[in-house]
Amino acid sequence: MASELTKEEINRKLLHVLAVILPLSIFYGPDLTGQPKVFVSWIFAVLFLLFLSIDWMRLKSVSFHSLFSRYFGGMMREVESRQLTGATYVVGGSSICSVIALHSHKSEAAVFLGLTLFILGDAVAALVGKSFGRIRIGQKTLEGSLGCFFFCVLLAWIVFPQLPQFLVAWGGSFSMFQILMVCAAVSLLELFPIRFGKVVLNDNLYVPAVVSLAALIIP
Repeated sequence: MASELTKEEINRKLLHVLAVILPLSIFYGPDLTGQPKVFVSWIFAVLFLLFLSIDWMRLKSVSFHSLFSRYFGGMMREVESRQLTGATYVVGGSSICSVIALHSHKSEAAVFLGLTLFILGDAVAALVGKSFGRIRIGQKTLEGSLGCFFFCVLLAWIVFPQLPQFLVAWGGSFSMFQILMVCAAVSLLELFPIRFGKVVLNDNLYVPAVVSLAALIIP
């Protein structure tokens, strides 16, 4: 049976979608601001430290936790009251991607692709899974994963080739094989999180970087 799609979950995923500004900043930020790519990477590092500091204060200070919960509690999962928020992991993952993007123009394009597909695909997976999911795989659903895959394929196939400078940075055409492999990587890594015993790594932290590196090596 599908999980109930609550108003809080919808709001959370809408906020998640707004994070697409992060890959846009990595790819277009240097040209728009006239700053070197490393400057953008430093900005992401500072943002990550800021989010970590806010989480640390939230977890250590009862008064700050109450204040934080008053404004943002409705968008947080119950487990996040005892650990870092998903937003902190998203910014951390984006910071890692910004470092990968320093290598070359193609690495910028790969990071733009991988991070955007993960941010939007993860939101689609959650919304589809909670609305229509029947076949559970761990904490996720097969339907959610398929929704993520097909949405990412359409995005990579139709939208990305039309974006300014993407194919130039990529270094040529974007083949259907590359599209399918990258989108499959997003869907599978979202569906099967990395575990070390009972510890489950937050996919917001590592999936964008892994997908970006996969995009670089897929022929």
